Amino acid sequence: MAFDIKRVGIIGAGQMGNGIAHVCALAGYDVVLNDLESDRIKSGLATINGNMARQVSKGAYSEAEKQAALGRIHGTNQTADLAEVDLVIEAAVEKEEIKRKIFSSVCPFLKPEAILATNTSSISITRLAASTDRPERFIGIHFMNPVPLMQLVELVRGIATEDETFELSKAFVSRLGKTYAVSEDFPAFMVNRILLPMINEAIYTLYEGVGSVDAIDTAMRLGANHPMGPLQLADFIGLDTCLSIMQVLHEGLADSKYRPCPLLVKYVEAGWLGRKTQRGFYDYRGEKPVPTR
Repeated sequence: MAFDIKRVGIIGAGQMGNGIAHVCALAGYDVVLNDLESDRIKSGLATINGNMARQVSKGAYSEAEKQAALGRIHGTNQTADLAEVDLVIEAAVEKEEIKRKIFSSVCPFLKPEAILATNTSSISITRLAASTDRPERFIGIHFMNPVPLMQLVELVRGIATEDETFELSKAFVSRLGKTYAVSEDFPAFMVNRILLPMINEAIYTLYEGVGSVDAIDTAMRLGANHPMGPLQLADFIGLDTCLSIMQVLHEGLADSKYRPCPLLVKYVEAGWLGRKTQRGFYDYRGEKPVPTR
């Protein structure tokens, strides 16, 4: 393939975006980390620095490798700075209308051969691709959270995604040291099609009074050998993201088994979104998390 990915642009400096920037920079890619808010860029870069420092302390990388990687990341709030990148990965909030708006604003600045990818965890790749000027050069590259630690990346082709885009994306993921799994373009793909209904069922179990937050999480940690309980995991993911994915499943597959639990809806309406707002199924404002039910 004549085209090669050397410079990567990432739209969104939040938890997913800064994690993707982190692994790309360590893999030797030049990275442009873009966000509308300068404070989010500053916070994202600080998070990357802290996470890399932990990796250095554990012997995964040397201090020189860390400094070289940090030097490859350029933060900017100017969309025009993405003009020379070979691959752009959108890592914004899980809302289709926001993603479409981002693609409309960024496409005019990209070079014609640049690949445009989305980190969506649930939304149709085909539908998102159709809102761009390059559906053949559009693909889903779905990283798991936290990106520096999680090994898997889901690759999802839209109906128009051409073979070269797919092959270049596979090579990109492999260079990051990740393992890719190819999913068909169905609502929520593979991981979240399985994971989120389990979390939603755990919330129903709480809603119906079958068990408390602590009892449900303890049961799944010790009874199913999960590293964290489903309600703790929901808080980590973000309850707004969990709700968005369940809504995509419910609407896309038209099956009542995917109906979001009313308690999940209530928590999101209250602004209790999990760790990022300090309250969800646990209250994180004290020295250690305390169940809210």
